[in-house]
Amino acid sequence: MLAPLRNSLRCSVRACTPLVVARRLLSTTTPTATGAASATAGSGDVAASGSTKKYPPTITLHGKTYPTDEWTNIPPFILSLAAREVPHHLNENHPIGILRDLIETKFRGMGYTFYNNFAPGVSTFENFDVLGFPEDHPGRSKSDTYYLNKGNLLRTHTSAHEHECFQNCDTSGYIITADVYRKDEIDRTHYPAFHQMEGAMTWSQSDANVEEQIQAAIDAIPETNIIVEDPFRSEPANSGNPKQSYMTGIQCQLVSVHLKKTLEFLVHTVFEAARESARLAGSQEPYLNEPLKVRWVEAYFPWTSPSWEIEVWWKGEWLECCGCGLVQQQVLLNSGLDNQQFGWAFGVGLDRIAMLLFGIPDIRLFWTQDPRFANQFSQGKITTFKPYSKYPSIKRDVAFWHQLDSGADNAQFEGLHANDVMEIVRTYGGDLVENVTCIDEFTHPKTGRKSQCYRINYQSMDRNLTNEEINSIQEKVEKDLVKFFGVEVRK
Repeated sequence: MLAPLRNSLRCSVRACTPLVVARRLLSTTTPTATGAASATAGSGDVAASGSTKKYPPTITLHGKTYPTDEWTNIPPFILSLAAREVPHHLNENHPIGILRDLIETKFRGMGYTFYNNFAPGVSTFENFDVLGFPEDHPGRSKSDTYYLNKGNLLRTHTSAHEHECFQNCDTSGYIITADVYRKDEIDRTHYPAFHQMEGAMTWSQSDANVEEQIQAAIDAIPETNIIVEDPFRSEPANSGNPKQSYMTGIQCQLVSVHLKKTLEFLVHTVFEAARESARLAGSQEPYLNEPLKVRWVEAYFPWTSPSWEIEVWWKGEWLECCGCGLVQQQVLLNSGLDNQQFGWAFGVGLDRIAMLLFGIPDIRLFWTQDPRFANQFSQGKITTFKPYSKYPSIKRDVAFWHQLDSGADNAQFEGLHANDVMEIVRTYGGDLVENVTCIDEFTHPKTGRKSQCYRINYQSMDRNLTNEEINSIQEKVEKDLVKFFGVEVRK
């Protein structure tokens, strides 16, 4: 539930939604899905932006068919990722799957049900409405989210399933792991498909001994040798990070301690494994002999209060790991629970944690089909990635004038968002694109027209690129910018 808000973990990938903090194949070709997704061909063009993007009348994803409409905006390469029969978090020999299993193994027997098999297609009700997203929330924009149609989309966070989990979970807690999809910038740590883990635990005030239950649960959490900085441990709430009225002061304090000790145990599990992996790889860096330190800082998330983030001191800097907090009562009520329920939730991004854990320098590697990557990892083992190649990059710039904001000639065109530029570049460049950066931006003082210049860095991790193929990609990018957004390319 902590999964939408912002992109957490500048060391973990977009981590949480309800704390949603919460955004790959190494070739220009799209991987073939093994029957999990298909598009029915026919005359089903869907209007988009200033021209017509062609989508089939229906899209079938994991056995469910969705009619397309004016909201449909999923490119084929994103659909192919969502269609995988075995996503990375379920691949026991993939770094994401190994990390998930590492955490789940440590948390078995602690009162959690594990959910790992939710399909990525969800309704707008599940992804937004039940969580209280306002209609004008930017997360609902087609520039942020991949829509199957107006009422259905590729989940943007694992919190899309909390409604179902709260209603059906037979244990007091649950942990969801899933692939999620969101438009975003292009660089070594961002990708439009990524992975989140979200956990929650609740108790009922109708139980006469509920406070004793929580204390017993606290005592059952394994101890760690982490050094903890937490000025809020004994008094978790204050005027800026308030306690909710439906909980007593002691309940708020106990649930906060249980949440924090749970996440301290999770951090200990992951980062001690990272240290051991580095030692086995022969590293002698000073941080390997330093005690593991974490600190708690106050945060704000609409779905929890009080709320915090946990940061880890790692290699000489503080890294955000995840967001968490005590669940707002309205979220629980929206999920069908009675007004006696209370508890906590957290959300964490797995990709960047896995990058730290396995020493992986570029998030695109998670999506390569190159056996030189895949053969380095196996179930239950944390191994440090050994680079196998470094091919030269090719840089290209694309500069253009935006359309003016108003006028009859421009009414057909939608405003151009940075994510739209990224999406067009991804469509033709795929995982040959290492990063895209806006390097220049200005507004003409007389005409009021806005100009931007984006620098695209192409670099394959498994072969040399040619100027001819990159020039071809650039031409297609420029044509789509003109066709769908009415820009004027500057040469």
